[in-house]
Amino acid sequence: MPFRRWLKSAGFAIEGILHAARTQRHLRYHFITAFAVLILCFAMGVTKTDFILVSLAVILVLLAETVNTAIEAAVDLFSPGLNEKARIAKDVAAGAVFITSFGAAVIGLILLYPYFVLFFERGFTIAKHSGYDIAILSTALVLIAVVLLKARFGKGHPLMGGMPSGHSAFAFSVWVSVTFLTGNFFASALTLLLAVIIAQSRVGKKIHSPSEVIAGGALGIALTFLLFEIFYK
Repeated sequence: MPFRRWLKSAGFAIEGILHAARTQRHLRYHFITAFAVLILCFAMGVTKTDFILVSLAVILVLLAETVNTAIEAAVDLFSPGLNEKARIAKDVAAGAVFITSFGAAVIGLILLYPYFVLFFERGFTIAKHSGYDIAILSTALVLIAVVLLKARFGKGHPLMGGMPSGHSAFAFSVWVSVTFLTGNFFASALTLLLAVIIAQSRVGKKIHSPSEVIAGGALGIALTFLLFEIFYK
């Protein structure tokens, strides 16, 4: 598949996620919970295996909620009026979300309980991590934050406009990660230059306003810098 076609398809997919986040209060709550759970796992020093299992549980909940939103939209399209079967379809889809959420909560509790105990016994000491792990976490959290903010402001499209600029957030997040990982001035300066070029191109093409680009850059810098300051060895 040509890159442009793939990018267009990715844009449609992200548009669907943003629509669900804008219209479904529970999905926003799930994203916020995912944000908090991932940070908590890092703080408690969860092993990579357990972190992956918790992440998969979180992904399943988000997946169930987005599929539920798609089913509701399809039911409303084919049965706009009151219909008992339409009600059943929506209730069953909502039930699937409930089952997934409940199961994820149980799995998370089983996996994380020993870490909660250890975290309490050692006096709430924050675990430290490698820079590469933090860079991956920061990328995921920046993307979640961008989705939540775009859903909150409700303007623009995923890859075309809206507050804040996701491209700027990601670019400046990468710059902070490269700076911490390499400790090299030239690598940091070069990455910063690339981030500025990306941000400027969004304004130059009139995809974003300067304020949206600045907000995105500030988000990427602040969140990534904070994560490195807290968790970096």
